[in-house]
Amino acid sequence: MQVSPQHIFPMKHQSYYLFGEDRDALFETANKMLAEGEKEAVRLRVDVSELERIEMESRSQGLFGSQACYALVRNAESATPKQSEHVLKLAASVAPENRLIVCAAGITWKKTLHKQMLAEAKVVSSEFRLPNEAQFRAWLEAEIKASNLYIREDATQMMVERLHGLREAAKQLITRMKLYDNEEGIQFDTALVGELLGEHAPQDLDDFIHAVAMKETRAISLLRQLMMNQQVSDVQLHTWLSMRLNGLLMFLWYQRMGERRPAQAARLFGQASQLAAQEVKHWSAAELMAAMKKLTDTEKLLKGASTESRMMVMERLVLGFITQHD
Repeated sequence: MQVSPQHIFPMKHQSYYLFGEDRDALFETANKMLAEGEKEAVRLRVDVSELERIEMESRSQGLFGSQACYALVRNAESATPKQSEHVLKLAASVAPENRLIVCAAGITWKKTLHKQMLAEAKVVSSEFRLPNEAQFRAWLEAEIKASNLYIREDATQMMVERLHGLREAAKQLITRMKLYDNEEGIQFDTALVGELLGEHAPQDLDDFIHAVAMKETRAISLLRQLMMNQQVSDVQLHTWLSMRLNGLLMFLWYQRMGERRPAQAARLFGQASQLAAQEVKHWSAAELMAAMKKLTDTEKLLKGASTESRMMVMERLVLGFITQHD
């Protein structure tokens, strides 16, 4: 049986299988599920390589024994065939007073374990999909309201775009904002939110990312301005380039699959969703896949594998992108 994440509670079953791309929401829900129930129950968090711990805690002939036991398997997506068999055995034989929560964030639909877990009659499954922009904004606004913070509309939109559906990152930012506010009722604008996000010159950063995506030569001068004059870190520039080009690759894939709204299907937020159709015209799928490899190689150089200056490493990366042609 499959249910939506919104209908997991109240919990009425013993075996649950949580999967999907939204890791933050998945593990947040899993931990809440583990905390529910009897206060005296034994609670275990185990990796898929530690499944024997669940049975060692049983202390009886039953799967968990006379003392209630709630177990959470954190990383079933990485299970070997033998471990998969073990997970399935456990999931199909949980005693009524106990609970098993199997987490498989980002598991591929082709994996045998995934298919078998969905087919197991005694397991309740739930898919955690990445939120679209409207869903993430609604969640973020609720968190802001609960924290008694005052944030301008354009600053909230900036948070939506920059955080890209990452709920844990959003919670960390809100915590920093609460400490900064210190119950003084400060109104947060884009400049202040940008500083707390660790971003300098957010508008110029957007211009640079768009220039690279459009393969415009001005991207080089924008890069120098950001790194030399405005002290924007190379890591930040690299991260946003990676997110944009990966988003374009997903947009192109959904577009070729005949998806009516490829930007929404690719989970593109804000400016990226508005500009994707224009930017993707300058790239082929092969170029975007090659670009992702170059970004991975460049990340290694930025983390110390090169004696060249970081400016030179980034300039060569950007130059390679804007001179690519079909």
